[in-house]
Amino acid sequence: MFEAVPLDRLRERTSVKWRFFEPDVLPMWVAEMDVLPAEPITHAVHDAMLRGDTGYPHGTGYAEAFARFASDTWGAEVAVDRTALVSDVMMGAFELIRMLTPPGGSVIVTSPVYPPFHAYSRHAERSVVEAPLGDDLRLDLVAIEEACARVGGVADDGRARAVLLLCNPHNPTGTVHTRAELERLAAITAPYGVRVISDEVHAPLLFDAEFTPYWTVDPRGLSLTSASKAFNLAGLRTALVVGGDDTAADLAGIAEVVSHGPSHIASIAHVAAFDEGREWLADVLDGLRDNRALLARLLAEHAPTIRWRPGEATFLAWLDCRGTRVADPASAPDPGYIGLSTGPAKAFLERARVGLSAGEAFGTGGANHVRFNLGTRPDVIEEAVRRMGAVA
Repeated sequence: MFEAVPLDRLRERTSVKWRFFEPDVLPMWVAEMDVLPAEPITHAVHDAMLRGDTGYPHGTGYAEAFARFASDTWGAEVAVDRTALVSDVMMGAFELIRMLTPPGGSVIVTSPVYPPFHAYSRHAERSVVEAPLGDDLRLDLVAIEEACARVGGVADDGRARAVLLLCNPHNPTGTVHTRAELERLAAITAPYGVRVISDEVHAPLLFDAEFTPYWTVDPRGLSLTSASKAFNLAGLRTALVVGGDDTAADLAGIAEVVSHGPSHIASIAHVAAFDEGREWLADVLDGLRDNRALLARLLAEHAPTIRWRPGEATFLAWLDCRGTRVADPASAPDPGYIGLSTGPAKAFLERARVGLSAGEAFGTGGANHVRFNLGTRPDVIEEAVRRMGAVA
């Protein structure tokens, strides 16, 4: 799957992954995979264009397709009447944060975590409260409860003073939260009135773990999902909010302006992905398993000072560079999305010509780490690690 597109053809792509850095830089950063779409997706989009079916989305076809996928893949049931279509996962999270909390409220995040969790929360005029992961890169439930105790409660208008924005599976570590952890999380947040919004966009990309959708353990929980990451459809924007048993009123309160954001063509593509792209997804996962084994071997051979604890999901590797020559004692959280001003990512870019996501952008716990995208050609992975090892 990852050798089907030659490197020179990848360099012809005009998306941000292949255009952000200069041409001599190997782009191992943003979460785009270097694969061709599943044929059923291409056919579905092509047929829609031939029909002139390019209007606004309508109906519950997306929710129904995801319900079939969730049932078959995880044994999880989706109530279609407790879903809502939104333009993408993070815009859905942004609108839920604004709907569930008052201005000046708080968003609890489990850093190091996907940088837009910080940026979108601040743009929504909510304060970010970190409850960092433990040393084992799993949820620190004690830290989460302490954060809930500090900022939780009910505001004068009846809304929650705080929400917890969860990443499940976790980006960047690839950790898959267990059912027991999620049940405990629901029990911890409820007494403080803290609502949980769970980003589950990487959930189809599982290796050795069992995925538990958050809506199945918390009746007030709200999950956000999409085919965008697993099926490499980030440029075709649409996503779904799935709510627990007690969220009907929340979903009904989502503003009409939000429901007008999704693309009809994107929804057609995502339905094809969930229904007809499963064999393609299995092949991608096989390729990712091979790439993970390759990365482990290459790091041991060429960059032994870079440490990696393989995650249980996603095509992202969270690399610990604290023992390298490019570790920066002054490295600190960076408010930027990419965060290239300090840390090992800056050195790898300038001295090795490898573009990585800087750990500093992921918040507390991200200093002197980088996020490495495994969803590419094996020879690109090998060349990137060789270059990194030469300076690490």
